Amino acid sequence: MADNFSTLRLFARVARTGSFTAAGKEVGLSQPSVSRIISNLEKDLGVLLFARSTHALRPTEAGEEYLTRIEPIIADIEEANHFVRGTGELRGKLRIGAATSFAQREIIPVLPAFLAQHPKLKVDLVLTDSRQDLIDEAIDVAIRYGPLDDSTMVARKLGDPPRIIAASPAYLARAGHPKQPADLVDHQIILGPSSRAKAGWSFEKDGKVQSIRVDGRVMITVNEGTTVAALAGMGVVNTALWGCRAEIENGSLVRLLPDWDLGTIEVHALLSGGKRTKPSARAFTKHLQQALSNA
Repeated sequence: MADNFSTLRLFARVARTGSFTAAGKEVGLSQPSVSRIISNLEKDLGVLLFARSTHALRPTEAGEEYLTRIEPIIADIEEANHFVRGTGELRGKLRIGAATSFAQREIIPVLPAFLAQHPKLKVDLVLTDSRQDLIDEAIDVAIRYGPLDDSTMVARKLGDPPRIIAASPAYLARAGHPKQPADLVDHQIILGPSSRAKAGWSFEKDGKVQSIRVDGRVMITVNEGTTVAALAGMGVVNTALWGCRAEIENGSLVRLLPDWDLGTIEVHALLSGGKRTKPSARAFTKHLQQALSNA
């Protein structure tokens, strides 16, 4: 049964990744080994599951149907294995997808305690500021910023940190402190993925809204880089408080216009699998929620 189950899981990963090599790396098998296992599965079933060419590997119609039917079964077996152990022990691999900054600042610091509770669990942390496809990339838990699209996946709210602007003391000594949002037009602005609003930046105070157009001299493709640039004295950064909380607390960055509200950013953990979400995904999400609520 264990061998059959491993084969089915391997087939699902080949189908989702479109690669014998990529699927093999996830489980520690070589490309030839994966190819042989899938070929044996096809012989047992008497049907071709993949259309192969020198440039592509894609499921056949039969392969697509097989994938649709076995993925819920795989999830049920994993859930059953977890349940009958009766110890709460988590095993296997948990793939977590997150933006680099959030992972470095919020996820990695809480991982040691979580892994200590579950010594037989492995974690694969996939970092990118691009939005990941949970199915194709086999992500079990993905961190999402902003409103969620309609989805059959399970979402758990992690928080809604305020958006703030900040700059280094050295920069402010040169450029001065802005007294109101309109003053920012005379400042150097650092733009990142989360602060390139086409409509500019909107500030609210006492029911009044001020919006300004911003033109960044420095544009950086990852949010963590914008905080580093601000620390280097390159200008004013607009980010979630989680993105620079440590720097605000130790004084290496100064929060600007604290009486003005820039709004908040909804942050969710998105869990793949719907009702059949991995137990490890649910456990980690709860662990992260508790850690963030105590921060």
